[in-house]
Parts: sequence; C-alpha cells; structure tokens
Amino acid sequence: MLVMAAVLSAGIVLAVCVGKYPVTPGESLKILLGSLFGSVSGSPEMTVNVVMGLRVPRVLASVLVGAALSMSGAAYQGIFKNPLVSPDFLGVSSGACIGAAAAILLSMTTAFISLFAFLGGIAAVALTVSIPAMLRNRSNIMLVLSGIIVGSAMSSVLGFIKYIADPDTQLASITYWTMGSFSYISLKQLLTLLPLLIVPMTVLILMSWWIDVLSMGEDEARALGANVRMVRGIAIVCSTLLTAAAVCVAGTISWIGLIVPHFGRMIVGPSNRRLIPASGLLGGVFMLVVDTLTRTVGVTEMPVSILTGVIGAPFFCWLLLRQQRGSAR
Repeated sequence: MLVMAAVLSAGIVLAVCVGKYPVTPGESLKILLGSLFGSVSGSPEMTVNVVMGLRVPRVLASVLVGAALSMSGAAYQGIFKNPLVSPDFLGVSSGACIGAAAAILLSMTTAFISLFAFLGGIAAVALTVSIPAMLRNRSNIMLVLSGIIVGSAMSSVLGFIKYIADPDTQLASITYWTMGSFSYISLKQLLTLLPLLIVPMTVLILMSWWIDVLSMGEDEARALGANVRMVRGIAIVCSTLLTAAAVCVAGTISWIGLIVPHFGRMIVGPSNRRLIPASGLLGGVFMLVVDTLTRTVGVTEMPVSILTGVIGAPFFCWLLLRQQRGSAR
C-alpha cells in the first residue's frame, strides 16, 4: 500500500509537469506549495495559470475518477461474487449519459450537464432496483438481469436523443462526452462533487470486512450475524454514488472498474479489506497514466475511453483464457 501510494504521489507531480507547456518538478512543487499556504511562488503568471488552472484540476480529477470506478468495481465483484461484474452493470452509466445528453440538447451549462448526469444515473439505478422488488425476487441474478434490461432501454433512449440532436453542434458534444474526457473539469466543479466521492469511498473501506463476509454466501453471512440486505444495500448505494459522480466528472469511461480490481487481486489477494483500498490506489495510478497519454501523445487530445478500451479488451480476453485454463485443470 505504501509503495502504491508513493507511486501515485510521484505520478501526480510528474503529470503536472508533462504537457505541451513543460514545467519542471521543482517549479510545479513551488507553485503547489505557494497556492496551499498562500505564499508567492515567484513563477511566471503563465506557468501558474497552466499548473493551477489546467493541470492540477485535471490530474486530481483523473486520480479520483480512477479510484472511484476501481473501488466500486471491486465492491460490486465482491457483493455479487462475480469477477466479471463492472460498475455500470446496474445502468448507472447509461442513465447518466441520458441525463447529460438531455442537458446538452437543452443547451445548458457544464454545471447543469453534470447535475443531470448524476440525477440520470441515480434514476437508472432506482429503476433497476425496483424491477426485482415488483417481481418479488431480490436475488443477485434478477438484479443483474434488471440492470441489463434498463441499460438496453437507456441505450435506445440515448440513440433517439442523438437522432434529434443538431448534427453540427449538439451531436458532437454528446458523442464526445459519452466517450470520456477530463478537458472541461474545473477545480470548483471538482470540489462540489468531492463529498460524493470521498464519503462513499470511506464507507466502502470501513465495511470491506462485511463485504468479505457477504462474498462467502448469504447463508454463511447470516450465520456470522450479518444483515445481508443492509450490507448489500449500503455497498450498492455507495458504489452507485461513486460511479455516478465519476460519470459527472469525466463522462463514460469503460473497462477501469472491471480490469483494475483484477490487478489488485494479483498484488494483494482476494480479501476486500486489502483489495478495495488497493484498487483505489491502482485505479488512480492507471487513470492518471491514461489521461496523461491522451493529452500528450497525439497532436490533438483523444477521448479517454479509446485508450482504456485498447488496454482493457486484450486484458479481458487474457483473463477469460486464464479462467478457462484454470477450470480445465
């Protein structure tokens, strides 16, 4: 954990320095410390604006979003005892995309786009959870099937919104937003969403032992004194809030919540007491590296989901192949 935290800290400093306008590590640290303690750094105004106005909000957002998606993925996989479950399988991302697309269609500001995205994600999860309740079948399989149904319906609604959107302005914004980007994040917006990220992360870490108990099976968990419905409900709510808040910050980013927890298991093992915080640190490092590459490699910045898909799809295939070989043995 200490090594991963040190790597993340060093990565944050280096990411602030790297870009089209390079800044030395010493100068970036001087600007950061000057901003924190209210002292004058003595650096050029252009450098201060680049570091504090552009790169610091973006770097912090990428770390928080990566940690949020990875921790929610680890929690979902532990709750549903399925290592192939991802954070958006309850329809969070699809609902958030509809909310953001509707706000773009109504020509709203960035703040309202984030608000509508958050409300859309919460509404989608509420609809997903209500279907098993109406059918009086609260099993994990029914919840997953309900999420697939809601996600498919939301995708159709999003397709209709794209169809009626202005192809010259609105359609491009909707498409770019659904592919994930940290280009438009501001420090004020990030601070507004910070409680929706920090509080659920803390709750998941504190209740990680109960997620371990729940992953043993419902009968075993009840025998150990766990309130299965309450533990599962709190974990789902926290994971949903993390996913919805991450979508508000950066749009839809795929694969992070699926593949990073598997990296965490290779390093710290399957116990959620270690896996959930480790996934947060690894997710922060992974997302920081990906975002830095998207804004530095090409002439123009590419959407984040393109690079995460390039990395995630081969890893997912390797994971399936590994599981098939393990079952054959």
